[in-house]
Amino acid sequence: MIEDSEIKAQISPFAMREGEIKTFDGKDGYVSMNQIIHKINMGHITDIHFTILEIVNEFEFITSRQIYQILEMKGIDPKSQDKLNNKLESLVKSKILTRYYFTSDDGKGVYRIYCLEKMGKYLLNSKEIECKWQQSDNTKPVGMIKKRLAGNQIIIAYKKKVKAFDSYVVKPALTAKQTGKVFKATGGGVKLTKSGKSIDFIFEVVRREIDWEKKFIDKMKFYKDFYDNYCIGDSGYKNMPQLILVCEDDKHMAETFKQIVTNSLELSNITLLFTTDLRQNEENLSKSLIQFKLDETTQKYKVQNVELKLLES
Repeated sequence: MIEDSEIKAQISPFAMREGEIKTFDGKDGYVSMNQIIHKINMGHITDIHFTILEIVNEFEFITSRQIYQILEMKGIDPKSQDKLNNKLESLVKSKILTRYYFTSDDGKGVYRIYCLEKMGKYLLNSKEIECKWQQSDNTKPVGMIKKRLAGNQIIIAYKKKVKAFDSYVVKPALTAKQTGKVFKATGGGVKLTKSGKSIDFIFEVVRREIDWEKKFIDKMKFYKDFYDNYCIGDSGYKNMPQLILVCEDDKHMAETFKQIVTNSLELSNITLLFTTDLRQNEENLSKSLIQFKLDETTQKYKVQNVELKLLES
């Protein structure tokens, strides 16, 4: 499989595109549980298929490349992307998983997105594995799915490349105290531990979806409520977590920061950090973050690279 650092993309595969829609690429028709049980008994569905199912259940929407990377991190050798794709195809045919791709004015997307199907939930329940999936989840719009895919990429990059990586949460939940609103960080969260000290990073993915500015402002109001009123232990965090906004590209980081300043949504308790999808492809993530810092002389904000040794490989 091609390593992240070998990818020469100029535009993130998880960026929004003009006129983009989600297209069904699964299988129609009926599959009975007896047929599934027969495939299991015949050895056509094996332990690795169940592991793939558990990965898809955990991440909700995921690409085949991301599944490959997570299998490797679990110590499972998928052999090749083609062999993994064959396993995914058999799960789709059995309606254990289903599959979509994106099409836009630029043409057909280069990757497929996998998510659960009805038979997958039945199998997970039979193993007493928690599964909150509902059929309506597969109707989520492109923007929501791309936020999840970008979040997956972040978690995988930190797990693979950051020596201090400790653990991750796919959908960390936080509570905005004044409104009582429980909300989730769309990009997930990671815990980093070094020399016995830990820090939590939470990632909010921002996409240029329809009406994205309003959606982002509404979400930042929840974050501002959380940070302005934070007390030790809130939402399960012993220390105040570091918020990182994940944008589509460098220009989008500036557009996002402008929304924060224009709407007086600065966070006084932390330094808000930014990154982009493609920055996660670097071999070393220690220089993957930036901040916007006010120049006291010009009274204008400047982009400043943030180097964190904690993120070294």
